[in-house]
Amino acid sequence: MSADPTQVLAFETDCHIFDGCGFPAPGLHSFLFEPIIGHQDDAIYFNKTMLLALLGSIIVIGFFWAAFRKPKVVPGKLQMVAEAGYDFIRRGIVYETIGKKEGEKYVPLIVSLFFFIWMMNLWSIVPVAQFPVTAIISYPAVLAAIVYILWVSLTFKRHGFVGAFKNFTGYNKELGPVLPLAMLIEFFSNLLVRPFTHAVRLFANMFAGHTLLLLFTIASWYLLNGIGIAYAGVSFIMVIVMTAFELFVQALQAYVFVLLTCTFIQGALAEHH
Repeated sequence: MSADPTQVLAFETDCHIFDGCGFPAPGLHSFLFEPIIGHQDDAIYFNKTMLLALLGSIIVIGFFWAAFRKPKVVPGKLQMVAEAGYDFIRRGIVYETIGKKEGEKYVPLIVSLFFFIWMMNLWSIVPVAQFPVTAIISYPAVLAAIVYILWVSLTFKRHGFVGAFKNFTGYNKELGPVLPLAMLIEFFSNLLVRPFTHAVRLFANMFAGHTLLLLFTIASWYLLNGIGIAYAGVSFIMVIVMTAFELFVQALQAYVFVLLTCTFIQGALAEHH
């Protein structure tokens, strides 16, 4: 992990408040990792976030494989948990948003997205890992790009070129003189802003949450000196509170991402009026 020299010095020399060293505040350096394989200047290398993404994928695939490799009429505990999660996404999100008939074919994609994103978020509170993969913008951006390509292709497939153009621009002749301006705004909103916000919403929440956890964790250690111990206790309580809050946010952000995905798919399949 690439770290601020001040932060390294603070921990290696047991530096605390009143010891004459500055507070090693978290920053962008907290999100940079040295390659495990290769070098930073190489075109291809492998670092911690890539390892966590790979392990997360293996965990999600392994969990569902173990749960459903020998399904039973009376499910065991693992199968019951997997079925509950699958059914929650299928009925609570896909069916409610897209509809049962149209949505069934998209259930595997939405379930995969939800559990993959949730696992990537959960790494933030897992000892040793302690980093949410989705706090690196490239990961949410790729996921949002997959959804974007699916949404655009479905729109053209369902409505044809003219129908898709009306869908993207919100064409409505009843708008009268403001129609050209409204169509321009809708076009940029749908084709440019929508995929951007889809990715940034997930990234920003996980980035901010991880930064706050780092801040209170480092502060707890830094304040362990003299009268600062009382403040260190308060900071440590905040670490616990923020960890519990992060558990909620991690699941919520996975839910919001797939809910928006279903909304996009529903919009692509709906008839334009």
